[in-house]
Amino acid sequence: MAEYFVFLITFVVSLIFAPFYIKFAKKLKFGQTISEYVGEHNIKQGTPTMGGLIFILPTIIVSLFFFKGQLLVPILCLAVFGAYGLVGFLDDYIKIKFKRNLGLRPYQKIIFQLLIAVIVAFFAFRNPELSQIWLPFSNIRVNFGWLIIPFVVLVFVATTNSVNLTDGLDGLAGGVSFIFFVVMTFVSSFYMRSVGGEYALQAQNLNIIFFGVSGGLLAFLIFNFFPAKIFMGDTGSLALGGLMSVVCVLNGTSLYIPIVGVMFVVSSVSVILQVLHFKRTRKRIFLMAPFHHHLEHKGMYETKIVFIYIVVTFLIGLSTVFVLSIL
Repeated sequence: MAEYFVFLITFVVSLIFAPFYIKFAKKLKFGQTISEYVGEHNIKQGTPTMGGLIFILPTIIVSLFFFKGQLLVPILCLAVFGAYGLVGFLDDYIKIKFKRNLGLRPYQKIIFQLLIAVIVAFFAFRNPELSQIWLPFSNIRVNFGWLIIPFVVLVFVATTNSVNLTDGLDGLAGGVSFIFFVVMTFVSSFYMRSVGGEYALQAQNLNIIFFGVSGGLLAFLIFNFFPAKIFMGDTGSLALGGLMSVVCVLNGTSLYIPIVGVMFVVSSVSVILQVLHFKRTRKRIFLMAPFHHHLEHKGMYETKIVFIYIVVTFLIGLSTVFVLSIL
């Protein structure tokens, strides 16, 4: 029951906070610089960004009041959430200050991401209960041993960058992330019931965070759906990817990330294929990558693309929950 209160409170707090932040961002000219390669978005030039703060701050503050038992694991998750948000904030701030689409250099972002990921990886390794991963759609847990370290780093790098790449249309990353977090609370609850004990208590704390960010995202989306009054920026997208990674790693459900988050996979795979194919042939597979921009260049309306991404995520998430319910 506490999880639902967290969802509701975070939603209300974010909903109240959002208009004040948007007004504040406009006053300080925190406007988004649009890439010259996405001509369809020129009209969005100057839209306030760093909107991830609208759901990051309320999620952290509200969640802290509802944790039970040992606090180390949930506090670590919130710290990672905030740390990735801070990296994104620096990236967004550089873009705003120098009025360009490039913020931190790619190598700078990856260094920050790897540093945080390695800390979590060693934490999981030092806590054997947290280095066991559930195989999807089963009651089997696999102990990765020392292999949990490179595995966790891979999860972080892949997830955070995939979410970041998906943040390209109004409501896209936020809408897909909202469905992802809601579905993953059900996935986590399934394993809580099957194991119990200290694992269940920690998983419940992590579920509180997922419920909290879901409430914050829902409030944010009211202002982020087309036409967006605010963008989440890298502040939001990197924070969301970091939160997905750390919670799913520490509750053992990380192998569900590419399943429920399949549209994030589409974004990253389309970019990888585009780059590799272009380097080999000097020709492009897509008109533009990530894939949602290819669809835009093909003439599909932005709102339709966002709708398709959200519906596909919802259907896969619903199927995931259904399969687990009959196991």
